[in-house]
Amino acid sequence: QVQLVESGGGLVQPGGSLRLSCVASASTFSSYAMGWFRQAPGKDRDFVAAISWSGGNTFYADSVKGRFIISRDNAKNTVYLQMNSLKPEDTAVYYCTADPRSSPDVRAERTYMYWGQGTQITVSS
Repeated sequence: QVQLVESGGGLVQPGGSLRLSCVASASTFSSYAMGWFRQAPGKDRDFVAAISWSGGNTFYADSVKGRFIISRDNAKNTVYLQMNSLKPEDTAVYYCTADPRSSPDVRAERTYMYWGQGTQITVSS
């Protein structure tokens, strides 16, 4: 069983920045595709960003493209989500997720086998 532990959440003002981190327990982390999803109150969980096992390919939801950056450090078993120019509509619980099979449908929840507990991001003045 792979454990994913997110950190870096909190309260930030509109226009501010935060960086989320997710540490994975798997020794085979470097072979996993990784993703971030988010769920706002009363809404479905939505895709935010994904990164291939090598870090060579990244994918973003249209709503965060140009503002968020996903990256990974395989030596540290960690994936990051740098969030800039935050908006109130970015308020949600953010989940880190892992796909050991590197499936092509990176935007679908069903692709991912392992999920973290989530970390709250609140964007408010």
